[in-house]
Amino acid sequence: MIVLGVDIGGSGIKGALVDTEKGELVSERIRIETPQPATPKAVAKTLKDLISKFDYHGPVGCGFPATVHHGVAFTAANIDKTWINTPAEKLFTETTGNDCYVLNDADAAGIAEIKFGAGRDVPGVVMMITIGTGLGSAIFINGQLFPNTELGHLILNDDIAEHYCSDSARQRHDLSWKKWGKRFNKYLHRLEFLFNPDLIILGGGASKSFEKFSEKIDVRTRVVTATTLNTAGIIGAAMHAADSMKAGLKPNLEAVEEAEKEDGE
Repeated sequence: MIVLGVDIGGSGIKGALVDTEKGELVSERIRIETPQPATPKAVAKTLKDLISKFDYHGPVGCGFPATVHHGVAFTAANIDKTWINTPAEKLFTETTGNDCYVLNDADAAGIAEIKFGAGRDVPGVVMMITIGTGLGSAIFINGQLFPNTELGHLILNDDIAEHYCSDSARQRHDLSWKKWGKRFNKYLHRLEFLFNPDLIILGGGASKSFEKFSEKIDVRTRVVTATTLNTAGIIGAAMHAADSMKAGLKPNLEAVEEAEKEDGE
């Protein structure tokens, strides 16, 4: 099945057509700058513009930097705060005219790695950590996703972990890869203590520089880099949309009423 996958980030919105049976991009990857401020209406319009560049009409999978419950964004750590309680699936579907299926961006990347990448056929607990503006996380137990973990928000050294050892923190504090690696190693030790994973997969932009800090990583858990690299989020988002379609699920178009009702209670 050919599905458009989109990875919505704080700085860029990237998309490509994906063969969801093979886990491969079948078109060029197109990137558009994320509008600033990244309000719901502005992001939805940019998504519509991105889709139009593919002359595509069909289901769209969208990885999004927030916890997403039944199509509603409940957090907004690295995007405009107005996204909190926004019915993302309803907004994207009505703005673009395509059925849009939304999930957490790290969960999307993890889905791709579990099916086609470094986590394929690995039993037990597999963790995917994406290192970028923040720290995204996805946990799989015998191949099954436990969604919306957001472990970048764990407290580490009296701060939120992603403020301490994300790639943006490395750049902000002008740290060498080795000095930053010591920080990130502390984070992996915390994850290992809490979850005892069988495998940790590193994705996101910083994972491409793994050899520059790998000597600072000394957890007992095997640590590898994602094989789908920076296409994981796109591939996983497309797979999520395809799987939702096959299961007969539709985007949640009632979420706005439910969210408004909850806000009023």
